[in-house]
Amino acid sequence: MAATARPPVCKLMDYGKFKYESAMKAREARKNQAHTVIKEMKLRPKIDPHDYDTKKGHVVRFLKQGDKVKITIMFRGREQSRPELGYRLLQRLAEDVQDLGFVESNPKQDGRNMIMVLGPHKKKTEAMAEARQAQEARKADAKANPGKSQNAAEHPAEAEAPSEEPAEA
Repeated sequence: MAATARPPVCKLMDYGKFKYESAMKAREARKNQAHTVIKEMKLRPKIDPHDYDTKKGHVVRFLKQGDKVKITIMFRGREQSRPELGYRLLQRLAEDVQDLGFVESNPKQDGRNMIMVLGPHKKKTEAMAEARQAQEARKADAKANPGKSQNAAEHPAEAEAPSEEPAEA
């Protein structure tokens, strides 16, 4: 139908059906839309190496899921006079996860906190599709090899051990 046609053309239709179909289209569009979620990770400037590795692991997991990560460094007391410690820590974290994400906003001081936002290279929909494909591949592999279950993966020596039958000479 053309809006500028001469004579004007109109279409007779059921308004209830039209309203229902437009609501269904809107619902479908909302369902397929990726929701942007910002996860937050809080650190201190004097963090121990193991604690840093644990927090970095969480950041890696969030980026793999396709979420943005807001990293906050909380300063207390005299630590506020040394913001370069927090800046170095944030730069180190950004370098450690650069293969999964990028620095969306550079470190900046906000009162007692220093904040940096990391964004994933992959969009959330891509990450979800990749995870779904990996899960389907595992299911297909489990169906193809029913004898070799997860137990075989945990104990490879037991799964492929030769039978202990006496050799006939």
